[in-house]
Amino acid sequence: MEPHKPRNQLEKALRDKLDNRYVNSTLRKLTAAPEHSVDFSSNDFLSLSTSSTLRSAFLEELTRQGDFQLGSGGSRLLDGNSKYAVELENEIAAFHNAQSGILFNSGFDANSGLFACIPQPGDVIVHDELIHASVHDGMKMSRAAQKLPFAHNCMIHLREVLESLKSDIMISKGPKNVFIAVESVYSMDGDIAPLAEIVSLIDDVLPYGNGHIVVDEAHATGVLGPKGRGLVCKLGLEDRMFARLHTFGKSLAASGAIVLCSPLVRSYLINYARPLIYTTFMPFPSLAAIKASYSLLQSGATEPLVDHLIYITQRLHTQLLQLLSRNHQRTHVSMKEILQIDASCPASPIFALLTHHPRSLAQHCQDDGFIVRAVVPPTVPTRRVRVCLHAGNTVEEVDRLVQRIEVWVREQIGVDSPRDGGLEVIKARL
Repeated sequence: MEPHKPRNQLEKALRDKLDNRYVNSTLRKLTAAPEHSVDFSSNDFLSLSTSSTLRSAFLEELTRQGDFQLGSGGSRLLDGNSKYAVELENEIAAFHNAQSGILFNSGFDANSGLFACIPQPGDVIVHDELIHASVHDGMKMSRAAQKLPFAHNCMIHLREVLESLKSDIMISKGPKNVFIAVESVYSMDGDIAPLAEIVSLIDDVLPYGNGHIVVDEAHATGVLGPKGRGLVCKLGLEDRMFARLHTFGKSLAASGAIVLCSPLVRSYLINYARPLIYTTFMPFPSLAAIKASYSLLQSGATEPLVDHLIYITQRLHTQLLQLLSRNHQRTHVSMKEILQIDASCPASPIFALLTHHPRSLAQHCQDDGFIVRAVVPPTVPTRRVRVCLHAGNTVEEVDRLVQRIEVWVREQIGVDSPRDGGLEVIKARL
């Protein structure tokens, strides 16, 4: 850590907090990927941020608008709104089979704004225990009477939580509302919410229509569903969602977000969502970038990218399982003490490599030019290396990443690593 002598008691308190994180190896720092490294870390799932096709579509959109204004000039309720923004909202909503939508500057603003203002006094928010920090911030400002977690993706526990609320007749008979907050794809494990089961469960436990599902599709946008419309559209559950959040800064290589909802909810958010009311709206180039990305989704241009992403996801999962099986035979130590992954192939391009030594594994991969990140508490409850695949990753890059991980595993169990030709040996075994 950089030396700094605290000048007062406040700075001493802040320094003590940071020192504590440093000692516990949980101190966060800003980093930048080295040049010429292979990206297995970012959320740029479709590799559109480096796409010449998207770049051309963006420049064409800017040219088509002629002498556009660079800045928005203010919040949308004052001078920041435009016909272009409203038409873009309508276009995106139609693409996702929604009645309407409202743009926000970021997914964080959208989630925090929605959960802060929509629940009314006496309502309850029930959320997956791994829900995003932006929802937690919104809940802190909410007027909801209770904010209750349920075990991650656990329908048994969700039922127990919902059943416990029915002792309040205002909930069991419907005047009070229950909001169920989930993500379609969870960003640290890559697993999918059992959304169809959640809908059926709510119909059963809350038959008076006061159970409202809010789903964050941030990591599903562009990747899941027909033409990247998301999990809700993939399952045909558009009419069963109270609100959906789609963000543009991951697969779509832009920025901002949209809340898809009814026209009534849209109007309410315009009047009460503080992150929308009290901030300068996105500038025109940001809106044009969003439109350009959606033009690729609408045309089907991203579908081959998704197909390749699915292929290398399955390949990486198969090779990791075989890596663990091979090395299990070489040690008396449980492989769970060294490295473990989910036995089922993820339905998203996100992998969690669970290990007690995530920094060691991440550094080992980084030393060979692979950008992966160690993620540790308090960000997540269990230590892991998070690996994200991208449409721009090649099969050869995936194979080399597996080889590099196997070298680390063999070092941990005290077995000689593959020498020259080791990659060919591994491929032959696969």
